[in-house]
Amino acid sequence: MSILFHEVVFGPVHSRRLGVSLGINLLPVDTKYCTFNCVYCECGWSHEAVGRSNKLPTRETVKTKLEEKLAAMKASGLRPDAITFAGNGEPTIHPQFPGILDDTIALRDKYFPDAQVSVLTNSSTLDNPAIFEALKRTGNSILKLDAGTEKMFRLINSPRSGITLKHIVEKLKEFEGQLIIQTLFIRGEKDGKKFDNTTGPEFMRWLKHVKSINPKYVMIYPIDRETPIHTLEKVSFDELRAIAARVEAEGIKTQVYY
Repeated sequence: MSILFHEVVFGPVHSRRLGVSLGINLLPVDTKYCTFNCVYCECGWSHEAVGRSNKLPTRETVKTKLEEKLAAMKASGLRPDAITFAGNGEPTIHPQFPGILDDTIALRDKYFPDAQVSVLTNSSTLDNPAIFEALKRTGNSILKLDAGTEKMFRLINSPRSGITLKHIVEKLKEFEGQLIIQTLFIRGEKDGKKFDNTTGPEFMRWLKHVKSINPKYVMIYPIDRETPIHTLEKVSFDELRAIAARVEAEGIKTQVYY
């Protein structure tokens, strides 16, 4: 069973990381659409070919629906902590993402200037200069880094052909620290192969990457919802706190969301 968002603008929802968050889904409302096939994704598996855009909402539609929702929230006295690009896959796939982001920032400034505009992204589209610059403009870009080695990256995230962990890390360094890293720690089994990104050389390689990226802070969390693979284990809070302590010892702020 998968969890999909059936609206372009949804919520607000209570996010363990972002507080009262109004969501924006730039993807199809009836299927996952992504450059990754993460083993833990609540949206299930990706089946659509990346590059299809006939099911994506237009920039005008997103702007209209977002303004309607923000105006209604303003009238009701409900204030969002964040306006978040999330939804049924990777939001930056949308060909009009940079313009939609600019519209969103303008509407945020009009209705709730104290709210953060956040983007949850898997870091796979950073080669596109327009997307890279757009993510830098948000001030609250939250970028995925779940692995320390290429082997673990492919086991956990199952990226589209041509996407490598090494290249993602190099692009993350180009943010010059103006980003947030999000990491889901997990262990389990996929296609008969056991994996664990919480300990040993795998963890140390991940930590080395984080140090080289030097983000504003790191968000650490475990699985929290149903996953497409049922052989996954939720990492304990104590283990996550121990991991956070290792990161903080390197001078990088870290928060566990459990």
